[in-house]
Formats: sequence, C-alpha cells, structure tokens
Amino acid sequence: QVRLVETGGGLVQTGGSLSLSCTASGRTFRSYGMGWFRQAPGQDREFVAGLVWDGNRPYYRDSVKDRFTISGNNAKNTVNLRINNLRTEDTAVYYCSESEKYLARRASEVQYWGQGTPVTVSS
Repeated sequence: QVRLVETGGGLVQTGGSLSLSCTASGRTFRSYGMGWFRQAPGQDREFVAGLVWDGNRPYYRDSVKDRFTISGNNAKNTVNLRINNLRTEDTAVYYCSESEKYLARRASEVQYWGQGTPVTVSS
C-alpha cells in the first residue's frame, strides 16, 4: 500500500514563500514520477507541478511556472514544492501524487494521493 505524507502547509502572507514536502512509502513498483495538485474551495483539483524521475524533468502548470519549483529525490522517495511570491489565489489544499506509468496531470488519472496539506495566503 503506497502512502504519501505531505508536510509544510500553513498560513502565509501575500508575497511570502513556502516549501511543501512529500515522502512516499510502501512502493512495490518503480515510480515514474511524483507531482503536486491543489484544490481550492469549490474548485476542481488541478495539477500544479510534476517531476519525472528519468532525468529529473519538471513540469508545471503555465500559471505557476514562474513562482513554483519542484524538486525531489527518487532514492529517498521525496518530492518538494517551493512556492515563492504567494498570492491569495494560491490558497488551497495541496496534494502529493504518484504515478506508476506516466506523469498524471489530471486528477482522475492519479493512482496515489496524499492526505493533503492546507496553504492559506492572507492579504
């Protein structure tokens, strides 16, 4: 049973920065990559960033790519998300995700989810 645990959420003022981390355990397969989604109140869960282990290739949602940085270490089963210049519209629950065969960029395609960590940005 794959378990993903996120840490690092919290309350931040606009313009501030925050780092989220996710650690995976219980894998019985070779992971293709890990990623981050977010879900704001009343909104669908959306892809924000992903990391493909082969070559450590990052992928971003266009609207966040100038402020979000994803990094990780497959050997340590960890993926991190650094968010700079936070905006109120970044307020959401952030979820870690993992894929076996490809980097899922739609919530419906994700195989494994973390429990989520809330990020609140105040003005």
